[in-house]
Amino acid sequence: MIRYILTPFLLACAIVLLSPSADASVRLKDLVEFDGVRGNDLVGYGLVVGLDGTGDGMRNSPFTEDMLSNILERLGVNVTGEQFRPRNVAAVIVTATLPPFARAGGRVDVTVSAIGDARSLLGGTLVMTPLNGADGAIYAVAQGAIIAGGAAAEGQAAREVRGVPTSGSIPLGARVEREVDFDFTSIERIRLALRVPDLTTALRVEQRINAEFNRSVAMMTDAGTVVLDLRQTNMPSAAHALARIENLRITPEVRARVVVDQRSGTIVIGEDVRISRVAVAQGGLTLRVEETPLVVQPNPFAEGETVVVPRTQAQIEDAPPLALAELREGTTLSDIVAGLNALGVAPRDMIDILNSINAAGALHAELLVR
Repeated sequence: MIRYILTPFLLACAIVLLSPSADASVRLKDLVEFDGVRGNDLVGYGLVVGLDGTGDGMRNSPFTEDMLSNILERLGVNVTGEQFRPRNVAAVIVTATLPPFARAGGRVDVTVSAIGDARSLLGGTLVMTPLNGADGAIYAVAQGAIIAGGAAAEGQAAREVRGVPTSGSIPLGARVEREVDFDFTSIERIRLALRVPDLTTALRVEQRINAEFNRSVAMMTDAGTVVLDLRQTNMPSAAHALARIENLRITPEVRARVVVDQRSGTIVIGEDVRISRVAVAQGGLTLRVEETPLVVQPNPFAEGETVVVPRTQAQIEDAPPLALAELREGTTLSDIVAGLNALGVAPRDMIDILNSINAAGALHAELLVR
């Protein structure tokens, strides 16, 4: 018997309530990005060796065989015309981020991901791989043993996989070979870009920096930018000025927002969310479909063939009726949760309720559905 049950309570759901205190402050470095102080993405194409028979199949991944042949020929081994099909090598894409102010000789972390039909990179070693920037120049070279977080086990008729064994990392696995030219000492004005643009937050950043230097050195230009005049700070260098302000504590302003993830049933409700007076009732249906196919065979020694006769039972049931709950005007976060819980509904049903309240114009917050 095959049974399918569709009900609003299929998945376990969660509600996250964001209720920061009024004086919750964060460091300036956690609110803004300093113009010009950023990393650069690097990418390379390499080969992983030393796998335990979990590498690429050469028939399905001919590029792996070509790369292996090129590497061996550069090492003085002539394999032209040879038929070799090793299962302990895999072609991979190597990615990394070159941090700001990285110097030649420094090391960065790299991520290694299989691009062929390799089943696992566990126990593999990445062969020397150049990492290129967007301009095509080589900025780092990666090599080392791979740490893969997944695991796989298989037999003749089944295979079980936990995590992603075809992707791993090499901590400090790339050595910086070229520096990104950036003269930080010649900067006279630097922009502070807010990660979450907001006029009130930008104004608070301006006021806090000016109060630190006791003069007007910062100016808000828009909701996402504050310009700092480094000459007016009277600091020895731009680095000294940024080091002085990056740990200043500022209270950011957050918009009232409700975030809904329909796939996982997660609801995030901000502290400043308010709703107008509204009454809410919630109900649902349960659809039950049962398949009990019947096999019909012909009589012994009779002509005919065996057939499968489908038998289906479908049933729709009304969910138990729920009471009508009233949410008063100006309802706060705790009142919303208490009102919805009074209906006895699950978080996934609250998603539909919040959508309906928003459609009625009673939800005074930004509703983001993902």
